Amino acid sequence: MRSIRVFGCFAIVGTIVAVIASSSVKEIAPTVEAAKPETRCGWFENPTPANAWLIDRDGTWVINTQGGSGAVGDWPTFSNSRWVKTNVNYGYGCACMRVEVDRAEKQILEIFSSYSKPLSSCRKDKWLKDKAK
Repeated sequence: MRSIRVFGCFAIVGTIVAVIASSSVKEIAPTVEAAKPETRCGWFENPTPANAWLIDRDGTWVINTQGGSGAVGDWPTFSNSRWVKTNVNYGYGCACMRVEVDRAEKQILEIFSSYSKPLSSCRKDKWLKDKAK
């Protein structure tokens, strides 16, 4: 009888340890894999205050919308020769950006780095020719 009680205690302790271990693993294990930064190049458009997007070979990626959400990080800066004004100081240029994106929403979430390129780079790019400015 005593051996049955001892065995029963070990069984209960073992069950408790298994439950605790399995719940700990679930809490430690990441539920979503972190997105990897990627480089995207194309037309950077900023037609009006606080509105910006990048048009590349995969489509249009929202960077910021006025009154809405926006990507964390700095937008590219452009010299006069790399920027086409279409609305006072607003307009477009050619740029590359190292970013984290939400592919499903076609949205840029974070900008790690960015730089402008000559306008001719986008105008000559076979993926951007249909979107050429």
